[in-house]
This record gives sequence, structure tokens and C-alpha cells, in this order.
Amino acid sequence: MTPDEEIDARGLICPLPVLRLRKVLQGLADGAVVRMLADDPVAVVDVPHFCAEQGHALIASEPAGDAQRYVVRKGG
Repeated sequence: MTPDEEIDARGLICPLPVLRLRKVLQGLADGAVVRMLADDPVAVVDVPHFCAEQGHALIASEPAGDAQRYVVRKGG
């Protein structure tokens, strides 16, 4: 799956990865896909919670080297 946007949030700590994800999603149309890399251990909890609260779909959350890769589809 080719994302519409990619975010490199490695090196950022809570809540910055989710804030960056939120900002990017706000500028996209419903159905757009964002891939984000984050190495903050709290993001494993924050990203799924953010998606559930805001109506976005967390398509994937998987290890990616020293980080975690999140793939999110913007909901309406």
C-alpha cells in the first residue's frame, strides 16, 4: 500500500508523534493513508487510542527496525 503521506516521528516523545499525525491527517481527504515511524514507546498506546477517539482506522502497527510503523486511514 502506497501512503498519501509519510511521517518520520523518530526521536519525538509523547505527545508529539500523535500531534504530528493529527496535523497531517487534518490536511487530507477522508480515505487518505498516512504511514508514520515512531520510536517513542508510549506511541504504541497513544496512536491506537487517537485513532479510536477520532474515527480513523489503524490499518497496521508493526515493528520497523528500531521503531514502530503505523499505517492510518483517515476516517470521516
